[in-house]
Amino acid sequence: MSNMNHKEIKKETEGSYILLSDKEVKRSWINWLFNNQANYNYERMMGTGFLHAMVPIAKKLYKDDMEKQREMLRRHTGFFNCEPCLGSAIAGLTVAMEEQKAAGGEIEGEAVTSIKTGLMGPLSGIGDSIIQGVIVPLLLAFAIDMASGGSVVAPIVYSLVMIAVVFGISYTLFMTGYKKGSGAILNILENGIVNKIIAGANIMGCMVLGALVANYVSMSCGIQIQQTADSVFSVQEQLFDTIIPKLLPLLLTLGSYKMLKKGWSSVKVLLLIVIIGVIGGVTGILG
Repeated sequence: MSNMNHKEIKKETEGSYILLSDKEVKRSWINWLFNNQANYNYERMMGTGFLHAMVPIAKKLYKDDMEKQREMLRRHTGFFNCEPCLGSAIAGLTVAMEEQKAAGGEIEGEAVTSIKTGLMGPLSGIGDSIIQGVIVPLLLAFAIDMASGGSVVAPIVYSLVMIAVVFGISYTLFMTGYKKGSGAILNILENGIVNKIIAGANIMGCMVLGALVANYVSMSCGIQIQQTADSVFSVQEQLFDTIIPKLLPLLLTLGSYKMLKKGWSSVKVLLLIVIIGVIGGVTGILG
């Protein structure tokens, strides 16, 4: 990223607006927040959603020039794909670049597309690791635990907390991209913080996955051996539960992961688990 050919975006005064007002900038963010995956498709992914975020900007910057409006909007009809929360930083930066361009800055349309393309991958990696790999599983674990205890407000609590997290991260990063420009984003990507965040997220993700397996994956051995007339040896209670509790759920999870790594589809893995469960239940081998 350090060799990216880009022009640093600077405001006349940090946080000030040149041609846009607070209304248009926030409207652009709202469009992105609620429509970033609208018309999601394999050809352009989130391209249409990104275009929709730029509509209020184009209308404001070129309200008296329909040709320039069309030119700007065409520029944002191309391929775009990024984790939505962190992708908002790219949308904010793009708004700032388009504003500078409309104000007479030396910014080419290709430069806008170039920076969008260059930032998609790194920010997606961070977003997927943190949002999908840590925050969502953690919140789901808490909500599922509440729900299993009989709490009817668990899904409401999960939804409200998740909305607050998404709104907070998305708005903060959008405004960071808009007000501080590419320098702030590139600084985050280049100063080593990203690698530490991803490493920490991976560790946290493994901890969350382990906790979920221990608490919510259920599998037991139903084999019982008659030792004497009054004594029965339970493989599950007297072997697995005594020596290595939760061993069977762990083996089931690791086996499923191994099959996925070998190229099995998730549907095939699920079908195999169902078949094993039915056979085990009928024969009494598994519980």
